Amino acid sequence: MSLTLTWYGHSAFRLNSGDHAVLIDPFISGNPSATVSAGAVDAETILLTHAHNDHVGDTVAIARRNNATVIATAELAGWIGSLGVKNTIGANHGGTVQFTGGSTKFVPAWHTSSYSTDAGPVASGVPAGHVVRFGGKTIYFAGDTCLFLDMQLIGEEGLDVAAIPIGDHFTMGVKDAARAAGFLKAKTVVPCHYNTFPPITQDPSTFREAVESTTDSRVEVIEPGASIQI
Repeated sequence: MSLTLTWYGHSAFRLNSGDHAVLIDPFISGNPSATVSAGAVDAETILLTHAHNDHVGDTVAIARRNNATVIATAELAGWIGSLGVKNTIGANHGGTVQFTGGSTKFVPAWHTSSYSTDAGPVASGVPAGHVVRFGGKTIYFAGDTCLFLDMQLIGEEGLDVAAIPIGDHFTMGVKDAARAAGFLKAKTVVPCHYNTFPPITQDPSTFREAVESTTDSRVEVIEPGASIQI
């Protein structure tokens, strides 16, 4: 089965198996890297790693338009539901949730998580990564995180692809992300969460050199709006 992974810049991805589609952290509007509009993006399922505005992004509008199911940690899913999204599923670390065409297992991430509004922060809770089984493949979306040793356990999931942040400042930088790739042992590693804003400017070729010289993984640097076949 052919599986397409599209990167919209930052940490926004889309998986398309031909029959079904999944969005991850669909920050499109306000994303200077995005090459499409939020209105042109659709999916049956939306997975969120945490509540920060640059990850929740256009979730509510896309979910309403597509009658999509939003899967997130419990507090975030509850808040998304309060905004009029009919189909939400809240879960937490260690839990697996089935969705149309696949499943996601919630794994830890070391970060913070809240959504900023004019009235203050809402949807507080914990961040998570997703180990997604979809289209006959296993893909890890780390979300925003630092390096942590239990990534070795995530690597035991048998990863075809790992999408990990390299931007530094708010997440792992290149050096720690290359170590993470060694723990994860994915066949293919995709860098994300970089070059969106000045504090997270990075050269992905440096990351590729670090990973491919120290691990058996291959790095795919995807341009915003482009896709790879998994």
